[in-house]
Amino acid sequence: MSDWKNKCEAEWSLQGAPMPDSLDWKSIYEAKPLNRNLLRNTSPFGLSKDIPPPEPELADMPSHGPPRFTPEGDFGGWTTNTEVLPYDMSGIPPNVVVCQMPQFSWFSMEQIVDLKAEGLWEELLDDFQPKIVINDWYEESQLHDFIYELHVKLLGVDKSTVIAEHSVRPKDDRSNYSHTWKEVSHVFSGYGPGVRYVHFTHRLKNSFMNEFFPTKFTGSSVMVKPVRTSS
Repeated sequence: MSDWKNKCEAEWSLQGAPMPDSLDWKSIYEAKPLNRNLLRNTSPFGLSKDIPPPEPELADMPSHGPPRFTPEGDFGGWTTNTEVLPYDMSGIPPNVVVCQMPQFSWFSMEQIVDLKAEGLWEELLDDFQPKIVINDWYEESQLHDFIYELHVKLLGVDKSTVIAEHSVRPKDDRSNYSHTWKEVSHVFSGYGPGVRYVHFTHRLKNSFMNEFFPTKFTGSSVMVKPVRTSS
């Protein structure tokens, strides 16, 4: 058993981290909980952040179709939800008749990562408090000023107590056309003892007006880094 413990310590640079002899170090080594993406199915659209997002193929789109508010993709491993938003009439002057305008919707995807089930141990999480690194990439679809939201919570053993959290709602610049992947990242450190779960949620805005125009994402990740932080 000490050989497996030594392998974990050497490979993950855990010098100074609490490593009780009572743990099954062979299982921990095989689980490889550090420096690994703990999210499942991180690219449901089959896209890579290393390749620019595809341009909408307008020629292949029907000129009319039934309302659609949910994108197509393989969302296995995610809990999804669609929220259709009311029409935004705020910028329309009084007595102006509008024949057609886009209707927006939020498509939410969430996962809960069980840190102990992934191979991490309580003493490491509570005393060493390794960095928990969040990354995500969303498409600059230019459908709206606000097309993306990220909400991440570090939860206690009851899956409801919030020990630390981070949210972001960037405003996109639509003054010039741009269609790239935009990165969002955050590092949790010094979060205190008791963290057992990571609740990852992001929302992307879609639009429907004759055709469905989604905002896509790729490369979502939750990674625990063996770097000590202080509370």
